[in-house]
Amino acid sequence: MIDIANPSARDRLTRRLGAVSVSAFALMLSGATATAQPAIAAQDLVIHAGAVIAVPGERALGPTTIVVRKDKIAQLLPGYVTVSDAPVLDLKDRTVLPGLIDTHVHFSFSPATRNWSAAIDTPEDVALLSFSNAKRTLEAGFTTVRDVGSDGYAIHALRDAINEGTVTGPRIFLSGTSLSIVGGHGDMSGLNRKTTEALFPYDYTGACTGAVECALRVREAAKYGADLIKITATGGIMSQQARGLGQHLSDEELSSIVSTAHSLGLKVAAHAHGAQGVTASVRAGVDSIEHGTYLDAETAKMMAARGTWLVPTLGLLDSHDSADTARITPAVQAKMAEARKVSGDNIRLAVRYQVNIAFGTDAGVSPHGENARQFRKMVEQGPMTPMAALRSATVDAAALLGQSDNLGTIAPGKFADMIAVAGDPYRDVTVLEKVAVVIKDGQIVARSAD
Repeated sequence: MIDIANPSARDRLTRRLGAVSVSAFALMLSGATATAQPAIAAQDLVIHAGAVIAVPGERALGPTTIVVRKDKIAQLLPGYVTVSDAPVLDLKDRTVLPGLIDTHVHFSFSPATRNWSAAIDTPEDVALLSFSNAKRTLEAGFTTVRDVGSDGYAIHALRDAINEGTVTGPRIFLSGTSLSIVGGHGDMSGLNRKTTEALFPYDYTGACTGAVECALRVREAAKYGADLIKITATGGIMSQQARGLGQHLSDEELSSIVSTAHSLGLKVAAHAHGAQGVTASVRAGVDSIEHGTYLDAETAKMMAARGTWLVPTLGLLDSHDSADTARITPAVQAKMAEARKVSGDNIRLAVRYQVNIAFGTDAGVSPHGENARQFRKMVEQGPMTPMAALRSATVDAAALLGQSDNLGTIAPGKFADMIAVAGDPYRDVTVLEKVAVVIKDGQIVARSAD
């Protein structure tokens, strides 16, 4: 825990938070203390589970004892075993499985965020909203996320605070601000010029023109702590532009971004809707296609051959309620109507051609905390088996993150991130929509009243 009263600690915290003030962050900590689920302190924990899906995609184990030593899994023992004097968590009537992973979220906004929020919200507001969204996501059973586009540095501060144990939240891997063309999806639009320039200076938005400047943006993101690079290779559905969903970044810019990121050990996630932009992104060597709305058969085959991942975000086109009406302008409505004509084609092609699929919801555009609703869509639209859908949010998502040694299964030496549900998700994947217990780093962080 950082002592905010200590001058040197305050200086260190100020450097870490960037635009987010220390006083605001202290407020967030006090709010977290007041509202967070009481957590068992880091210590040994013994779990008696009625069934365990230790490796999603493989047969479930029967009654099992899981031994946790601090934040890691130590042992899996058949039956119910008494281990020293460690506290026992009785989950004999539950199925225990690895903590879920969502590889496409945006914690800095929600469906209720207005187009003009950037003109009103302070960095402190963004930090508090991000924390609230992260908390909701963790309580839904998602112990790890990949945040692929949150403006400013509040998300960096939240990631670091979670990693240090200052606040409780899901493990975050982040890109920071997306890289885009000037005026494209990912760059600010919808406000007048003076407001836009005041709020978002050219070098703040992540916009770039040409191979050299785009490489610079990648290096800046790496410099300020990005875990990966997110690009908007095509137009976007929710941006306030009537320019369709075609390719934005040029082939030269795409190649520069990918080669620079890979040279720094960073993967590249490409927001891509239109077929030409999807194909160009895959050809340039991106690591994942986000959305892939107009994915075609030839590109799906190329993705399978190259090992390019698809993150299908199947809830993106769901109907929106009255809270969203300010964002669903005529331009957005037209793009949504266009995209609905091919809804589900992306995941069906991915299944047919055996493209790697990682679970990702686009939470932020869709509601935070309802991430697990996508499982049923994957089964209905893929069609994927419940087993394959679950694997996409555990084993496969961990592989996309490069975290297979730490996450995605319940095995000795891995982080003790687990959830418990009533029922068998191999038979009914919707049981994942109601999580009974959430454990992260060996601590019970959420538990339902049932």
